[in-house]
Amino acid sequence: MDSTNNPMGVQGNSRVGAWSSGLCACFADVGGCFLTLCCPCVTVGRIAEIVDMGETSCCLAAALYILIDAATGLGCLYTYTFRSKLRSQYGLPEEPCGDCCVHWCCRPLALCQEYRELKARGFDMANGWDGRKATVPPQVNQGMSR
Repeated sequence: MDSTNNPMGVQGNSRVGAWSSGLCACFADVGGCFLTLCCPCVTVGRIAEIVDMGETSCCLAAALYILIDAATGLGCLYTYTFRSKLRSQYGLPEEPCGDCCVHWCCRPLALCQEYRELKARGFDMANGWDGRKATVPPQVNQGMSR
């Protein structure tokens, strides 16, 4: 996959224009599913940091999610924005319905799908934006030198 199809310059197995897994495929990544069910704030933080290309830290995004969700119960109004950005970056379809609707009706499933998508595209989720697997050209042996 070249950088014209992949705005973040990350190699992965997923193609532009299609999600790597369905919304209800949570058990395709049991660890990510468990993390999202137990600590959704961590999942939100990791997704936000990568989708915002390091501009938003994992801790800040997680804290904002906790505050918004605890104060209003509307954490979905914060989390859906990252789904929209992810879709925009990779040309993914808005399915099965609008991003806000997906997060309103089934936020854990949406977060799991986004987490799996970023993993499928080569990100090390535990290391965030700094853990991305950037395309690095191979080293060429220059031969003998003094």
